[in-house]
Amino acid sequence: MNDLISWIIIGLLLIVGLVFSLIIISFFSTWLKAYLARAPVSFATLLAMRLRGVPVGLIVDARVTAVKANIPLDTDQLEAHYLADGNVVQTVQSLIAASKASIELSWDRACAIDLATRGTSKSVLEAVRTSINPKIIDCKIEGRDTIDGVAKDGIQVKVRARVTVRSNLDRYVGSAQEETVIARVGESIVSTIGSSENYKVVLENPNKITQQVLNRGLDQGTAFEILSIDIADVDLGENRGAALRSSQASADKEVAQAQAEIRRAAAVALEQENKAKVQEMQAKLVEAEAQIPLAMAEAFQKGNLGIMDYYRMRNIEADTEMRESISSDK
Repeated sequence: MNDLISWIIIGLLLIVGLVFSLIIISFFSTWLKAYLARAPVSFATLLAMRLRGVPVGLIVDARVTAVKANIPLDTDQLEAHYLADGNVVQTVQSLIAASKASIELSWDRACAIDLATRGTSKSVLEAVRTSINPKIIDCKIEGRDTIDGVAKDGIQVKVRARVTVRSNLDRYVGSAQEETVIARVGESIVSTIGSSENYKVVLENPNKITQQVLNRGLDQGTAFEILSIDIADVDLGENRGAALRSSQASADKEVAQAQAEIRRAAAVALEQENKAKVQEMQAKLVEAEAQIPLAMAEAFQKGNLGIMDYYRMRNIEADTEMRESISSDK
């Protein structure tokens, strides 16, 4: 019985030893690499990372890279960022780039920037590189190569502008990106051109535009710091003032024609109305004349009109008709 228990204990020890041997064999190369790089990681930590589904080689390589650059990072920080769906390699590289350029950037800030740029065309490494080496942005609005403004004299001025920006890492998270900077610069250039007395002012001193635009603090609330705004080219466009005046004149002409047509239509309507009134009066006259024979008959019946009176009236009518006939023949 004692021999059986002894064999069971020995078997269990062998199994435990075999498991430990497999663990050591599995992680030995990774452990040795970290140890030789003076960034040691224990076997327990390596096993825990494997159980949590964290790529051991990725975390250890990132820690070795950071330690070699004199950036003290432990595996817990790297694991936490990986489990948050962050890009561990780029985040460590951004820390190294910032350290070499003497730019203050903490691990938490780098992780925040990396997570904020996930799913976009930006990255934390690009943000740091732009902070080290300023970036030049061509101001193109709605696919156009130029920013067009109209001076007070109505002449269109076309400007090609470039903006030199540098990333502001302290406010990179949650701030507006390049599109906002371009829109603000374009709006300010158009406003500055529009406030110029004439196009000659813009052509003579393009730096005045850039100076006025810079003084407006267009980088507030953005992830960048504007270093300079450069006018690459200035060209003249259309005479918008003349075109607008011509359009206004055409519109005024059409309005005047429409009002004249309204007055003509009113006059025609009034004429027709007067004709209708004349016809109405003629109808009343005919109606009144139709009452004369009746009145005469009634006068004969009552004795108020004699036969001689009637013949005298007929003679007067015949004489009047003859005179009218003679006058019309002449």
